[in-house]
Amino acid sequence: MNPENQRTVSRVVSIEGVGLHSGEASTLTIRPAPVDAGISFRRVDLDGAPVIPADIDHVADTELSTTLGEGELRVLTVEHAMAALAASRIDNAILDITAAELPICDGSFGDYTDALDDAGSEEQDAPARVICVSEPLSVSVKEGATYNVVPASDYRLSVTIDFDHPAIGRQHGSYEVSPEAFREDLARARTFGFRQDAEALHARGLALGSSLENTVVLDGDSVLNDDLRYPDEFLRHKAGDIIGDLALLGARFQGHIISERPSHRGNLELARKLRAQVSREKGEGVVDIERIMEYLPHRYPMLLIDRILEFEPEKRIVGVKNVTINEPFFQGHFPGHPIMPGVLLVEAMAQVGGLLLMEKEGEGKVVYFMAMDKVKFRKPVVPGDQVLFELTMVQYRRSGCKIRGVGRVNGKVVVEGNLLARVMDL
Repeated sequence: MNPENQRTVSRVVSIEGVGLHSGEASTLTIRPAPVDAGISFRRVDLDGAPVIPADIDHVADTELSTTLGEGELRVLTVEHAMAALAASRIDNAILDITAAELPICDGSFGDYTDALDDAGSEEQDAPARVICVSEPLSVSVKEGATYNVVPASDYRLSVTIDFDHPAIGRQHGSYEVSPEAFREDLARARTFGFRQDAEALHARGLALGSSLENTVVLDGDSVLNDDLRYPDEFLRHKAGDIIGDLALLGARFQGHIISERPSHRGNLELARKLRAQVSREKGEGVVDIERIMEYLPHRYPMLLIDRILEFEPEKRIVGVKNVTINEPFFQGHFPGHPIMPGVLLVEAMAQVGGLLLMEKEGEGKVVYFMAMDKVKFRKPVVPGDQVLFELTMVQYRRSGCKIRGVGRVNGKVVVEGNLLARVMDL
């Protein structure tokens, strides 16, 4: 993929319809935006027209669709518009919306793609940001979605789905993601659902705007709609959803994604892993050393964390420790054969976990670790290694917080264990 400049729409366009889940009337208006603005949604129906950036840090829900949020503010079902924007290579735009949910239109990505064609695009005086996969990456989530990403010269998807319904079954396809190929192969594929689920969804306030006009509905052994637009329309829609969710990275993408049973949750987990990979390669992070020092009381030589690469409040945190020969403990710990002391690996892991808790509790608190369980050292850590510590909240109580930690070097576990901590006033 040759480097290209950023683009925005040439003129304002609007789309009207109802929300798939809310059933409420909604109008979306796409407006030009300046260089580096990215994509953002503006709730013009609310006082002050509050804005939510279209990025993975603002994902609030992934059940049946992708919802963005900030505080109590919400924008629902953004993936179809985001897929059309990404496939059309629109980097910067403001999307005004008159309700909480985007119009579902006919259930496909097509109306958004047509609107962007009508709006046209114009080149801006800055290079487009591109996330280019430089090494293989794998992601899996509990409900069964898996992803393998490998380097490629373009953006390509190979997708497999498997549903226990005779109209779907197991389907596989591979698609190039370019403006022309998207319009031809994916844009008209509609969302789908099962009639047997309708009553339960309606009771929960979901799928209230769904109908045969905007959803392929499956019932028993058949499809209730007159016909399908593609023999494998279900598969193609799932592929389009991947594009829409990955667009929340805020960058164009170059690589080959091979996915089995993709889901919105899995798509967003893949996006987070891709962002973390890019951050590691660039030495960047979501929290730098100055911010770390605001939260942790540790200082040299006992501050053992350099950056935080990923952070999901109250759930998960990933931090990095760069091990160099200049570490003070190497002067006395096997100086002729430098190995990082295991106790300091656990301390570094605990410091990352402490940051997860400090973000939850705020200033004026300190984290005390009270116990360790099932700690194992798998491989020695030596100068030149970069240790990635991933800490996951297992249980949170003020009397005791249980955190599961794993440290890896080049993807291989070097230390793991459970930590029990307490948050107390300074």
